[in-house]
This record gives sequence, structure tokens and C-alpha cells, in this order.
Amino acid sequence: MTNHKFLEGISLDPYVDGKRLSVSGATHPTFDPATGEVICDVPVSDSSIVNKAVDSSRKALKGAWAKVTPAERSRMLIRIAQEIRLDAERLANVESLDSGKPLREAKGDIETSARYFEYYGGIADKLQGDTIPLGPDFVSFTMHEPIGATAHIIPWNFPLVTTARGLAPALAAGATAVIKPAEQTPLTALMLPYYLERAGVPAGVVNVICGPGSTTGAPLTAHTGISHVTFTGSVATGKAVMLAAASHVSSVTMELGGKSPVVVLADADQDAALEGVLKAIFTNAGQVCSAGSRLVIERSCAEPFLAALVARIKTFTFGRGLDNPDIGPIITHPQLLKIENIVNESIAAGADLIAGGKIAKPEGLGGWFFEPTVLVASDPSTKCVQEEIFGPVLTVQIADNFDHACELADGTEFGLVAGIYTKDVSKALRFSKYISAGQVFINQFFAGGVETPFGGTKNSGFGREKGLEALRAYYSVKTVTARI
Repeated sequence: MTNHKFLEGISLDPYVDGKRLSVSGATHPTFDPATGEVICDVPVSDSSIVNKAVDSSRKALKGAWAKVTPAERSRMLIRIAQEIRLDAERLANVESLDSGKPLREAKGDIETSARYFEYYGGIADKLQGDTIPLGPDFVSFTMHEPIGATAHIIPWNFPLVTTARGLAPALAAGATAVIKPAEQTPLTALMLPYYLERAGVPAGVVNVICGPGSTTGAPLTAHTGISHVTFTGSVATGKAVMLAAASHVSSVTMELGGKSPVVVLADADQDAALEGVLKAIFTNAGQVCSAGSRLVIERSCAEPFLAALVARIKTFTFGRGLDNPDIGPIITHPQLLKIENIVNESIAAGADLIAGGKIAKPEGLGGWFFEPTVLVASDPSTKCVQEEIFGPVLTVQIADNFDHACELADGTEFGLVAGIYTKDVSKALRFSKYISAGQVFINQFFAGGVETPFGGTKNSGFGREKGLEALRAYYSVKTVTARI
């Protein structure tokens, strides 16, 4: 347990069938990554608790939840949004403490989490089928039915917002859910049941269990009672999740990260492009799946742009997320070492280091920080070009012209998002058609919102979250045809 003021009165036990389960046995620490100190120890849910959680969700699917009308589901989702907003200040502080991200970013995440429930609350009573014209002797129509009990494997970088992103459409469609937050950042997911209960969500509809992937995630994704798995994480783990889901023919939504390009052409508004590039890579210290981690820039404007970029980076501050620094900590020490290794290997392979490049040690903090780093790589096969680093490291590729920029931008096995800065609408749209990516941003990175479908191509995964497209994962279509 913890004595931290933001967690007073919050149970860290798994939430199953509408109540907290008192668990004895293994626990897992969650750390403040800015200090390296343990915030609290969270009980680990083993396979027996996983079984109870899935059984509870399956029972609710045919029981209390099935009796809730779509209109009442809509009202429940909107009430969840209201409850989250009422406790937004505490949630943001917990999120910042647990993940290390700057408090201003955590506040935005909490509002976005509420918005997901609000958005899907507006569609829950409007999911309807079609009639199919087969001629005068038949009546044929389709019905939308909840897909079943769903599993949600949540990443550590956006804990509550990613939970809401999958849970809200699942509930809107009438499905039930078992949530497994990342063991590094479980706290806001463990707080979520309080808001669900106050919103009137029946017991068993949402269960929250915690623990490492091997202990908790693996038996959850392999459970025969799970009908759909929504996963956000690494390519390697995603492949393992798909194999587990395939064993019982469960559908999956896979969001597996990226190596996303930001193209800056010579005709672009250079000041706006600079702000966009900084935001794209240094939000949450680069620990964002859709981070603009590659700058592809036309040669004719590269030198002054990079000079301005490096000058801005040199002004950045480090610190605890709660103190709103420019750059917060890296989530774990192993992740910090991974970043350092890729940077060093890329430099050894010929990349030019023009800013940062080292582990940072801010005064008074014992946590895990890395300097905002810029590498210029001429060889597209360099690690910093091809591998997802998940840290504050920007790789620069110099393009001779627009066509070369497009070629470089599309030159990895990832395809999550891509951005372009240009005043030429024709070039922007040509780029949008050329690039293999799930989302393309024009003259603003991270454009869009809750309403815009999100997902990847190639090694970035498949399936779509956000927007109305996300609902398709959580209902099945039944066709009824009658001769009359």
C-alpha cells in the first residue's frame, strides 16, 4: 500500500465482479520514474483471478448488462465522463506521478479520457442494422450484437486515455471488458471502477486486473472466454498476443507503434513546422507510439531549420512530471539503457550527433532521464532510422526534393502516422496518397482527436480505434432472412 496523498482511500486490489478482491501473494512495484523510488506495491493477479474476471464479464454479458437498454448505456457512459471530470485534478496528478509525464500533458489525457466516454455515449443508442432488398418474397435485415467479453491490454505511456479509448466503444456496443493496465503504470486504471460504480455500471461489466504480461496478460489473451483482444504495445508482444488469440479464434485490434516521419518542405511556414516537430518528438519525452521521430527535410531549408531546432532544445528543462518540465523522465531504467544503446550504435554506424546523446542526471533527482537528442543519418538502414526508440531522440534525414522526401518518409516497416508541412496543397495530398500510414497530418502534427479513426499499416498493426470505426471491433453482425 501507499501513503501518497493522491492515493488516499484508493484500493490497489483487483476489481472483479463489482468488488475488490483481497489478494495475498506476489506484488509488483510501480515507480516514480523521476526519482526511481517505489510509489506503492500492487497485488499481482494470477491465472485464477484472470479466470474469475473473465467469468464475471461473461456472466454480466448475458445477465445484468443484457437488460440495460441502449439509451441507458448512453446515459451511463456520459455519467462516467462526468465522474472523471469531477476528479480530474487528482487523476492528472496520479497519472503524472506514475508515468512521469508533465502535469499539463496528464491533464490533457484525463480530459481526453472523459471525452471518449462522452463521445461513445452519444452513439450507444444509435447502433442499428440495415434492411436488405431481396425481392417481394423475402424480408432480410441485420442486427448488431455485442461481440462478447473483451480483453484490453493497456500500454504504460497513456494509461487512462488508452483504457478509455477501447473501453468506451466496447461498452457502447454492449460488450463487457477485462482491463489489464501495464504493470509500470496501473494506478489510474485501478481508480476507474470508482467512477464506473457511481455511473451505475453493473457488477461484472468491467473488471480490472494487474500484473506482468507473463503472469496476467498471457492467461487473459489465451482465455477461451475472450472474444476480442485490443492490444497496444510492441511488435514482438503483439505477435504473441495474436498467436494466443488465434488459439481460440478471437479477433484482435493491434496497435504496435511506429517510426513516423514529419516532412518539412522548403515552402512551409518554417516557424510553424519547428513548433510541430518539437511537439511531435518531445511530447512525453518521445514515449509516444505516434511520435514524429523522423524529420525528413528538404536540403535547401535544412541548415537554418536544424540550427533553430538545436537552439530550442538547449533551453529545455528536466524534472518531475508534477513540476511541469519540458522533458520528463523515461519510464524505466531498462528503457533508458535501450535508448542509450540505439543512439550509441547509430553514431558508431555513421550518424552525426548534433544535440544531446547522453543520459541526463538532473540535480536532486535519482530517476531516469535522457537528453533531447538529434541525429542526422544519411544511411536509411541506420538503427535510429529503422527502429522505434521510444525516447526523446529525433532522427533527421535530408531530402533532395519532394519526391525524395516521399521515398525517405515511406522507408521503414512501420506505418502508423505521417506528417507534412507545406503550403502546396497538391504536394500535401500527393504525399497523403503515397505514404503507407493510418493517419496523415497536414501542417499540424497530432491533428485530429477522439473522433478521427486511428491505427496502423505494416508493422504498426491493424484495426482502427477512435471515431465510429472503433465500434466495429465490439459488435458482430447477424443477418436474419425470412420467406414471406
